[in-house]
This record gives sequence, C-alpha cells and structure tokens, in this order.
Amino acid sequence: MISQIRPAELEAWYVSVEGHGQPLVLDVREPHELALASVAPDGLEVLSMPMGGIPDRLQELPADRPIACLCHHGVRSMQVALFLHNRGFEKLANVAGGIDAWSVERDKQVPRY
Repeated sequence: MISQIRPAELEAWYVSVEGHGQPLVLDVREPHELALASVAPDGLEVLSMPMGGIPDRLQELPADRPIACLCHHGVRSMQVALFLHNRGFEKLANVAGGIDAWSVERDKQVPRY
C-alpha cells in the first residue's frame, strides 16, 4: 500500500514504519527544478533521481527501506511510488502536495515555483 502523507506528517509516517531501516526521501524532480528549490530535512536522507531515470537506476534504490517520494505537486511522485510498488518495494509513501506544500506547511524558506 502507498500512504498519502502531507509534508508535515513525514516524521510520523517514518515512526509508523520504524524497524524497517533508515528512511529515505526520494526527490524525483528534474535538475532544473532542484536548482529552484530543494529540501534537506534534519535527520532524513534525501536522494535526487529524476523520474525518467528511475527504471535504469532501480538497483540504486534500497527495497528494504521506507521511501517517501517527492516531486513538485505530488503527481509524478505518486507515479514513481506505484512503479516501485509494482517492483516489490513495500514501505512507500507519496508526499501529497509535493515541494509546493512542503514550502507552505513545513519550511517557508523553501522557494515556491
């Protein structure tokens, strides 16, 4: 199952999947988007991997760790979460609202674009 979480709920989701390895935020936005705005939440690892490159880089993703997928508004990240789920990844979440919601709900220092 893929959880739908708001940016403010990220830590609570990680607690709910505790015991399944170090959590990871998978940012699936393009490099030009990362240049506009990025996140670096305390205590959380962030891996940037554009959506289109994920099939070729799938082996780089840890299937045994919880992964929260992030994009601009939550659409691409949901597609990536579904793709990962169909390939055996189990502890998945989609950050609903994406980095745009992150800026509003979590960290107003993150630019909106």
